[in-house]
Order: sequence, then structure tokens, then C-alpha cells
Amino acid sequence: MEPRGSVFDVFFANPARLVVTAFAAFITVGTLLLISPLAAASGHPTHWVTALFTATSASCVTGLAVVDTGTYWSTFGQLVILGLIQVGGLGVMTMGSLMAILIGRRLGLRSTALTEAEARGIGNEDAKRVLVGIFRMTIVIESLAALALFLRFWLGYREPVGQAAYDGVFHAVSAFNNAGFGLKKNNIADYVSDPWINLPIMIAVVLGGIGFPVLWEVTRDWRRARRFTLHTKITLLGTVLLLTGGTLALLIGEWSNPKTLGGHGVGTKVLAAAFQSVIARTAGFNSISIGDLHEESLFVLDGMMFVGGGSAGTAGGIKITTFALLAFVIWAELRGEPTVHLARRRLSGEVIRQAVAVALLSVGVVGLGTMLLLDISPFSLSPVLFEAVSAFATVGLSTGITAQFSDAGQLVLVALMFIGRLGTLTLGAGLALRDRARRYEYPEERVIVG
Repeated sequence: MEPRGSVFDVFFANPARLVVTAFAAFITVGTLLLISPLAAASGHPTHWVTALFTATSASCVTGLAVVDTGTYWSTFGQLVILGLIQVGGLGVMTMGSLMAILIGRRLGLRSTALTEAEARGIGNEDAKRVLVGIFRMTIVIESLAALALFLRFWLGYREPVGQAAYDGVFHAVSAFNNAGFGLKKNNIADYVSDPWINLPIMIAVVLGGIGFPVLWEVTRDWRRARRFTLHTKITLLGTVLLLTGGTLALLIGEWSNPKTLGGHGVGTKVLAAAFQSVIARTAGFNSISIGDLHEESLFVLDGMMFVGGGSAGTAGGIKITTFALLAFVIWAELRGEPTVHLARRRLSGEVIRQAVAVALLSVGVVGLGTMLLLDISPFSLSPVLFEAVSAFATVGLSTGITAQFSDAGQLVLVALMFIGRLGTLTLGAGLALRDRARRYEYPEERVIVG
């Protein structure tokens, strides 16, 4: 009988299991720290469900909250949340690769395949070099955003230097990691007309949300844009289309709504709509009241949140590339083409199967979560669906009902956040790792479709 090997070997033989276990352990540590009396401004221990919800939301860079971050948590508690956001935002694949490097083991074939399944744009670069590049970009972007916000809070709103610096760093880290946690009581609503607050946050959210492979490739080959990989081209084009479409949809739907955009001037309306369109890509900030949006606007945000951002970034959702691949599959099928072509490239059947599996399983998870929340809460379908999509896509936007869910409802949201952050990613990696050639095939048979 062959030896089973150490626990270390067992986990590294299955990288998806390693990532999920490490992430669960990280959330557990965060929960224990937030339960501590030191974490609450009141000095009393926090209820374990509240601590677990907050730790999961921060680690999964979601932004949903059941208590006010700026007033409920002490400085220690806020720093714990900030740390969870930062580490969680670096991405599950980044953490997995970093663990392998720190432990001193070379990434095996399966670990490398797992990393590339979520970060195809990086190619075959050395893992250590990729990690250094990721950390460097994170520090530079967060520092620039923090500086811009610090100067505005200090010079524009006369905050004390220390408070302005703290607010700037916290919101910059939260923005780049697409978390959406804020220290202000009304989030960003008090600054709805201030571009010096809105724009740094928007830029940080977009850069974090398009994904590290795209940032890596753009900064490396920006003079040779024509040589960008198909992944980068799809992500950049999809980002522009989604943000533009979302802005126009919100302007049309909310232009005359006195509770959202109706009471502002044209410039503020455009800024607020663009801000909320960017944020729907999984950041969680809000400069207008989400609960007062019209039903059609909520539905638009549902779709944008579900799609999400780029692969291997801080955004959630099923990812732009998955959505784009499915769109091209449908287009090819409507035209009766036997294969799917995109930018003079033929998409492999394996990639198409992975996209279909990720999308359908995501729909199933959101549907199941929505049904459970409807069953255990008094709320109607629209806000509950919005909450479920926001949790699964790790967005953090809410119509204001998050804290009103019972403990059971909040635990359902915890599960949605955890699955949304790790589920589709580990699923994609698992499908890629399991891909193998068949030694035989059964006779083909057609099934009626539609």
C-alpha cells in the first residue's frame, strides 16, 4: 500500500482545496478578532454572527455590513477590517502562490495550471515576479488614491491631518480592493457632487476590478496595444461598454427621481450615475440612496453586479470574459456556425464548457439563496434578489435591508459571499485540471433543444 503522504502534500495536490481552506481559516481568525471587546467602540464583545458576517464581507471584499463601520467598531476593529480587505483583495490565487513561495516549495504542474486558469493574461511569467508586480501595483495605486483623498479631506473639508490621512488610506484600500467599506455615516452620499472624492475612488475601483493580468499586460505592452491578448481586449472593451451602458441606464431611469438624481444639477447627475455604474462592478460604495432607486434601475444593477469585473482582480461576479464568451457562443449559434470565432481566433470547446458551467452554477446559487432569503424574511422579491446578487457577486450594495435579516438570513448571505468569492474561481480551476483526453467515445445522438 502506498503511503498517503503528509497533510501538506494532500493540500498541494489539490490547490482548490488549499485555497478554500486557507480562506476559511483567514475568515475564522478575523471573526475571533472582531468578537473581542477591543474591536467594538463600546468595549463589549460583539455577537458572533455580526463578527462572522463582517469578517466574511471584508475578506471577500464585499462591503455588506450589518453595523455602521465608522461608529460601531473601534480603531482596532477598523484596522482588523482594513487588514482583511487588503489580504482578501489580493486574490485567492495570489495568496495560494505566495504561500507556495514562502514555504519554499516550487509550484507544481497542477498549481501552475490553477494559477493560470484565473490569470491567463500573465502567461508563463515566473510566479515570484508576478507576485512582486502585483504588490507593487497595489501599493502604487492605493498610495496615489490615498494621497488624493487625504488632500481633499484635509484641504477641502478641514479634517485634522491625522483623521484625513486615516480616512484617505482606509477608503483608498477599500476602493482598490473593491470592498466598499466606508467610515462615513452616509458612505459617499455627502460627497455626491464632489469629483475630487468620487474620481479617485472610481479610478481605484476600475483598476482593481479589471484584474491583475490586464494591468500587468497593459503596463508592460502599452506601446503595442495591438499585441494585447484576447483576454485583455475582451476585458477592456467589456469594461467600457458596461460602464457606459450602466451610466446611461441610470441617467434615463433616475433623471426625474427626486430621491436619487432628480434634485441635482446635470453635472452631478452624470457624476452620480457614472459613480454608481462603476461601483456596481463590485465595489459597494454609494453616493445616492440605493433603496430609493426605481425597480428598473435595480434590475440594471442586478445585471451589472452579476457580470462583475475582470479575472484575477479584486472584483467578483461571473467575470466579463465569461459573459462575453457566452454572448459570442449565442451569436455563432444564431448564425449556424459550427465553431466560435473571435478576433481571428477559434475558441476551444473546453473554454466554452467552462463558461457555461460557471454561469449556470452561478445562476443556481443566486436562485437558491434568493429563495432561502424569501422564505425566512418578510421582504419582497426585488430587494431580496438585489441583496443575494450583491452578496454572491461580492459587491456590497444594499437597499438597506441587510441589518434587518435574522441571524439565519445573515448566515445565508455569508454563504453567498464565500461561494461567490471562491466558488466560480475554484470551479473554473477544477474544470481545467480535470480536463483529459478520453480513450474511447460512445456513439453520438442528437437531443432536441428548445
